[in-house]
Amino acid sequence: MWLIITLLMFTPMTNPAYTNLDRDFLILLNDVARLLRTRFDQIARTRGMTRAQWVILARLSRQPGLSQNELAGVCEVEPITVGRLIDRLESRGLVERRFDPKDRRVRRLHLLPAAQPYLEEINSYKEAMALEISEGIDKQTQDVLVDTLLNIKSKLTAEGSSPKLQMAGE
Repeated sequence: MWLIITLLMFTPMTNPAYTNLDRDFLILLNDVARLLRTRFDQIARTRGMTRAQWVILARLSRQPGLSQNELAGVCEVEPITVGRLIDRLESRGLVERRFDPKDRRVRRLHLLPAAQPYLEEINSYKEAMALEISEGIDKQTQDVLVDTLLNIKSKLTAEGSSPKLQMAGE
């Protein structure tokens, strides 16, 4: 967000590329991401959860055994924030902390069987969202868009970028 504010503050408004903000690539990319997050927030709330909790469940389904610190880096939040989210998920019987066999100071996070229905719902909603937003967009255009976004992600997470960006790209 700070990047967009900076761009708006220091971009000459006489440049035609910046006078039509509806077509400004970075602003549009940010707006689409924000709208997707908002939609996921809304649906998660109807299930008594938060998008952040859904993100944790989805991430742990793909990468079981992450530590709270590793998960905090991936989610781009402070470890204390992840700790609170895990506390809530643990109290619902969805996640458990297990001691790391190599380092007893580290606790690894694992999903419990009760998380499976939530994961199915998350995946179902994600698939429905993908169908909704891609309606009317041909496969070739979708492929070009995905390739373009992967290229951008690669550049942002490349060596030399900030460690938080690198972890978020995993």
